[in-house]
Amino acid sequence: MAEPEFTATGVRIGTRLRSLTRAGQVRIRGGRLELLTSYGSEIDSAPVQAVRAGRPWFAPEDRASADLNGNRYLLTLGEHDPAPGEPGPPAARRFIEAVRRASGRDA
Repeated sequence: MAEPEFTATGVRIGTRLRSLTRAGQVRIRGGRLELLTSYGSEIDSAPVQAVRAGRPWFAPEDRASADLNGNRYLLTLGEHDPAPGEPGPPAARRFIEAVRRASGRDA
């Protein structure tokens, strides 16, 4: 199995008004972006080239949005990358850069 290009755990994943999970996972592996629950069940996935990722306007630094298969998901990651050896999700900025890098659109 290929090593994931990006992995974040402890991510709050939701849509506009509904929280889908408070401790989910975001993973980019094999050219696909996967949104998973804390139990590993798939919420949604799509080829990275078909995903739009960015920061919502007027949102805190720890928020990112991802458009997959016609659905917009709001992701709450960390404000700052955790210290080496410390638990916690990486910064939202790193997620957006990873999506652009994996899809061939440089940041």
